[in-house]
Amino acid sequence: MNSLGLAKRPQDTRVVVAMSGGVDSSVTAAMLREEGYDVVGITLQLYDHGLAVMKAGACCAGQDIYDARQVADRIGIPHYVLDYEGRFSQDVMDDFADSYLRGETPIPCVRCNQRVKFRDLLNTARELGAEALATGHYVRRLVGAQGAELHRAVDPAKDQSYFLFATTREQLEFLRFPLGGLTKPETRALAERHGLEVASKPDSQDICFVPDGDYAAVVAKLRPGSVEPGEIVHIDGRVLGRHQGVVHYTVGQRKGLGIGGIKGEDEALYVVRLEPGQRRVVVGPRRDLARSVVMVREVNWLGPDRPISAGAEGMDESAGLPVSVKLRSAQPPAAALWHRTGPDSARVELLEPQHGVAPGQACVVYQGDRVLGGGWIAGTAA
Repeated sequence: MNSLGLAKRPQDTRVVVAMSGGVDSSVTAAMLREEGYDVVGITLQLYDHGLAVMKAGACCAGQDIYDARQVADRIGIPHYVLDYEGRFSQDVMDDFADSYLRGETPIPCVRCNQRVKFRDLLNTARELGAEALATGHYVRRLVGAQGAELHRAVDPAKDQSYFLFATTREQLEFLRFPLGGLTKPETRALAERHGLEVASKPDSQDICFVPDGDYAAVVAKLRPGSVEPGEIVHIDGRVLGRHQGVVHYTVGQRKGLGIGGIKGEDEALYVVRLEPGQRRVVVGPRRDLARSVVMVREVNWLGPDRPISAGAEGMDESAGLPVSVKLRSAQPPAAALWHRTGPDSARVELLEPQHGVAPGQACVVYQGDRVLGGGWIAGTAA
């Protein structure tokens, strides 16, 4: 059994590495090449990268493709660039724009993993005769009693499990994450040891097709005429001001509301909900953000086959499965009960109310370090 859990010698095992041009995927390729694997590097061109070549910190741009090719040459592996612009535009960018227009706050990087990298690229890897697709994500793949499991990375500061909840069981059998047991400083040290020029390259920060951070401008370009002005309304019904489009706002937002304070009132105001049909942004004090119930759609389950109860003998199925959930990537997990309500839907009962739960974000379910699955937040209730 080799280090990837396959019953072959490394030199007899072909592995495709998704190379973004950053230090993480570059070290992944270098590690596997050093172990003797038959490594093939593939970089995806996902959009007109010429528009972002001059922007540092945006992945999949022209400089990144160049960097990936330089690394491949350095470690002596073949490298290919695949044009996935059409697929990316349809499956990620269009979804991003439509989600914002529905008053949601989307996560395009999850959609990219779900619909492009772990679907189309994975199929391409199989066509090339690979027995695994390796990426530079900080997450661990462990083998349990029912097969491959997804777990948090060892380094909590770099853990990317939240963004990989939509990975299916079938995909997880084929995927490998060699960096899941490393810290970022350890990864950079490996890059230096291998002589990779990307060793000190900064991590990407922006959404690749929004290199200047102006989401609303991208939505307006993708959906001309759809970003319309409307009213900013207090939760008690008072009209406080005007906005230039609901796409400029997200639930839980406090800064940049454009209405200033309310005379005679000291409480800060937050976006409580968005009503895109009425082109309305509803604001209120922080207490009005508290939510105890989250409805989830498009559930992908990676946990035990009986997800409704904790599996104890004689336990009431309606009691729910005790879990912890992350409702935004940067928020700590919250204790909850998971109730499956249909083949791809669920209701999450939060044991303590959470603030700023935004439709369109992901609800990712954990037990300890293991990712049980997750879905997209469809709605909330107090």
